[in-house]
Amino acid sequence: MSFLIDSSIMITSQILFFGFGWLFFMRQLFKDYEIRQYVVQVIFSVTFAFSCTMFELIIFEILGVLNSSSRYFHWKMNLCVILLILVFMVPFYIGYFIVSNIRLLHKQRLLFSCLLWLTFMYFFWKLGDPFPILSPKHGILSIEQLISRVGVIGVTLMALLSGFGAVNCPYTYMSYFLRNVTDTDILALERRLLQTMDMIISKKKRMAMARRTMFQKGEVHNKPSGFWGMIKSVTTSAPGSETSLSLCAKWITPWDKTIP
Repeated sequence: MSFLIDSSIMITSQILFFGFGWLFFMRQLFKDYEIRQYVVQVIFSVTFAFSCTMFELIIFEILGVLNSSSRYFHWKMNLCVILLILVFMVPFYIGYFIVSNIRLLHKQRLLFSCLLWLTFMYFFWKLGDPFPILSPKHGILSIEQLISRVGVIGVTLMALLSGFGAVNCPYTYMSYFLRNVTDTDILALERRLLQTMDMIISKKKRMAMARRTMFQKGEVHNKPSGFWGMIKSVTTSAPGSETSLSLCAKWITPWDKTIP
């Protein structure tokens, strides 16, 4: 009795997920296309429904909802259906759709679709040779063999897509975070640069005038040389040097405060 109740809950959720996938496909993915492929809609909706059901079973496993035996049964059934769609149905229909668009192969499209599917299966199976996937415990077309190869392809594709998205997304949306520079901003910065250059030139002129005043008073020419002369010049300075330095500091300090 509990198994029937659990099965009814899972079937109801799958129907709801199938309807949501159908509406999402019609309203979002193919809303701008006039040609409708109902087989594509059915395959997308079924895949979406079983994928959401597996995610639902994971949540039920964490929360302890439903019986453990029914959860295991529905998990294995969903896994088999998804592998059947991904490995057999979707590649075959893609090959059939490609062959149908070629007029020369239109009469024998079923045969060439089977050939394309066999080619896909060959490369799909040879993909697992470099990896330690083969095991004598499992058969050739077992769930373990198929899901291991699907996992290798899925992880590789997800890594490529995530790397592309990590590079493309900042490159695409970086312009939204940048400040627009107008001609007025450029002219304002040029004026500030000219003002700063004028300040530097005026400071150099004032420093040259202060040195000239010090030379005229004999503070530089009469400066003693040697080690003892340096010590003497530090301890005993000329009476006019302090006033010259104070004047230089008074001239320079107000201009320093105006620099942005």
